[in-house]
Amino acid sequence: YDFIAGGTGSGNVNRAYTVSLLDGLKNAGYSVDEGLKNVYEQYLTAEKERLVQTKKEWFMPDFRPAEMALTASAIQEQASKTDVALITLGRTSGEFLDRQQADFNLSKEELALLQGVCKAFHAADKKVVVVLNIGGVIETASWKAQPDAILCAWQAGQEGGNSVADVLSGKASPSGKLPMTFPVKFEDAASSDNFPIDMKANIDLVNKGEKKNEVKNVDYTRYEEDIYVGYRYFDSFGKQVSYPFGYGLSYTTFEYANPAVKQDDGLLTVTVEVKNTGKFAGKEVVQLYAAAPNSAKMNKPEKELKAFAKTRELKPGETAVVTLQVKAADLASYDEASASWVVDGGTYKLLIGASSRDIKAELSADVAALTQKTNNVLKLRESITTLKR
Repeated sequence: YDFIAGGTGSGNVNRAYTVSLLDGLKNAGYSVDEGLKNVYEQYLTAEKERLVQTKKEWFMPDFRPAEMALTASAIQEQASKTDVALITLGRTSGEFLDRQQADFNLSKEELALLQGVCKAFHAADKKVVVVLNIGGVIETASWKAQPDAILCAWQAGQEGGNSVADVLSGKASPSGKLPMTFPVKFEDAASSDNFPIDMKANIDLVNKGEKKNEVKNVDYTRYEEDIYVGYRYFDSFGKQVSYPFGYGLSYTTFEYANPAVKQDDGLLTVTVEVKNTGKFAGKEVVQLYAAAPNSAKMNKPEKELKAFAKTRELKPGETAVVTLQVKAADLASYDEASASWVVDGGTYKLLIGASSRDIKAELSADVAALTQKTNNVLKLRESITTLKR
């Protein structure tokens, strides 16, 4: 009911107003059940009055109210007289505040609401849609098969309610892709091995770096993941995920065809034809990943995103040619022994995909001819940088 437009601290959005989801639905011509709306708003008013009494630091975000419990009879009443159920799940996140397991997982009240609503509305042959008004990943694997659709709205700014209503109504077709992996469990992230989960550090805005806590990794967290962060970790080690990096559905479907690569003076140019094979207009985000030769032996990720591009809006049956470019220097990795950036010679796999785990086409390019020239340039740049320091 209180739409989350932005994050906390410096992650917030300076805005003149915030269009709530309720307002957005109303502006789009939808109506909500006034009785349920009034019950929710009364509950929220009481919850906020209770929570304001809870002591917190002045710079910390407000506590979020717990989900209101609905009886089975109340849910059944809604299923009998409304056309569709819309459930929002909200999470606040932002500056200098670590997320906890309880923030990642759904609460028992949220899970009960999801299960109860899906059961009642599906029995009445009606749809259930979940809107994620969140600033970071949450657990989805255990419940994502229950609703008919999930819309990840993130923190959508001052026009958030109108934007969400446009997508829900079909006025706009969603075309975004996930900028992060949604893990199955909190502890699936590589950082959870050494990060002090659910430990609260002493937040001191004038701390000069002194160690104030003897618990491992609370004041000083040792970085141990190396280069295996995000999809580089999940994909390289074959970890099961709920949603992969780069994932995103649309109201239409796309077909990839005729991939090709050209190599010219240190520049790799990849082209691919993308055709709208569905019934609605839409846009597609094409992603280009590169897999280095002998990546496993060289301690490199299975693949890395090197370029991406979004098509223009394609009508049903329409095709567009997408061009993606990668400089040989963009294939470099840092070599500690020589203290320089180095491009390994050999055959690179160029993977064209709709996500990191939905590869549509595979090409290859031998960069051996470019390696020496590129490495000389990279070493020169490194030398200049060193002199500037």
